[in-house]
Amino acid sequence: MEYVVAAVILLVVLVVGAVGLVVPKMRRRDLPPPPTAGSTTTLERPPSVPTAPPIEDELPPLIERPAPVEAPAPPAPVVVEEPPAPVVEEPALDRPEPSAGRMVRLRARLARSQSALGRGLLAVLSRDHLEEEDWEEIEESLITADVGIEATQVIVERLRERVRILGTRTVSGVREQLVEELVAALEPGMDRSLKTAPHDGRPAVVLVVGVNGAGKTTTCGKIGRVLIADGNTVLFGAADTFRAAAADQIQTWGERVGAETVRGPEGGDPASVAFDAVKRGIDTGVDTVLIDTAGRLQNKVGLMDELGKVKRVVEKHGAVDETLLVLDATTGQNGLEQARVFTEVVDVTGVVLTKLDGTAKGGIVIAVQRKLGIPVKLVGLGEGPDDLAPFEPVAFVEALVGGDA
Repeated sequence: MEYVVAAVILLVVLVVGAVGLVVPKMRRRDLPPPPTAGSTTTLERPPSVPTAPPIEDELPPLIERPAPVEAPAPPAPVVVEEPPAPVVEEPALDRPEPSAGRMVRLRARLARSQSALGRGLLAVLSRDHLEEEDWEEIEESLITADVGIEATQVIVERLRERVRILGTRTVSGVREQLVEELVAALEPGMDRSLKTAPHDGRPAVVLVVGVNGAGKTTTCGKIGRVLIADGNTVLFGAADTFRAAAADQIQTWGERVGAETVRGPEGGDPASVAFDAVKRGIDTGVDTVLIDTAGRLQNKVGLMDELGKVKRVVEKHGAVDETLLVLDATTGQNGLEQARVFTEVVDVTGVVLTKLDGTAKGGIVIAVQRKLGIPVKLVGLGEGPDDLAPFEPVAFVEALVGGDA
């Protein structure tokens, strides 16, 4: 047994020794010989072994480097152009035609609605023999035209006398006589001029009054246009503080012709507004201040007293030059009572008769003047802004009678 173990150990030692001798020789054969001095040796791999590509070319980089980012070009400077200043266009102002001759220019319009009266009178007066019934027919025509009973009696009596003495029967002759009598009844000698010339250091003051629905505010605006057409400067006072649209309405009239409007709060004291309007007129140096007052019924004592207060307050600046009463021609004889009460309260100096183009009752002009001694100074002959004309008795009667002059 011991011999066997010794033999195995010997065999292992021999095998290990043999391996130790063989391996160094193999290593020496694979390595190239060392280079000699002065020579350059290029290591070449066997041609059969392909050159492995660089690892860098086969494998992607673990961290991708971002491509260089070019710095953005600085933005161009923003030039902010200032918007051009808005062009404020002055509103085009109306330029009313001069008031001189308006009555003649509007004659045809008046004649369309009034000439029925004239034709009727001429037809009767041209008869060969005028009986009592004919004269009664003439009286009835005049009374129907609101000339008034007293004025009618005077006119008819004068016509009867002329026909009896002159015996005229031609249409042209009778027409001439009728025109003369009607013009005489209108008292052409009455002063119908509007007192609108300014005083030393203060403007003229015109107070416009009237009942509800007579077209007072519109007429006030038209009066302003008449004055401006004649070369005056005007300021409006919106003293009608009870009707919501009244101040806006009169201001619109003023803006059309370049006139200033002084107004107050709705429901405010009208006397205060009137006072401020005159004060503003003094400060700005205008020729005329037109004060529009609230419409009121002549039988309302409280409202009429308030109107009296408006006038008294305005007169702290100086006397009121004109107090114009606006009457609706269609109201007929009721207009006489209106005129009487207003005259007692504010001393009416002139009448503006409106809506004269739409009625055959133009005789109210004669009735007002004869009953109250107040001249009709302006007449409204349409709804246009310039359809208000200074009253001219001859032109009015010729339009009333119709036919050629």
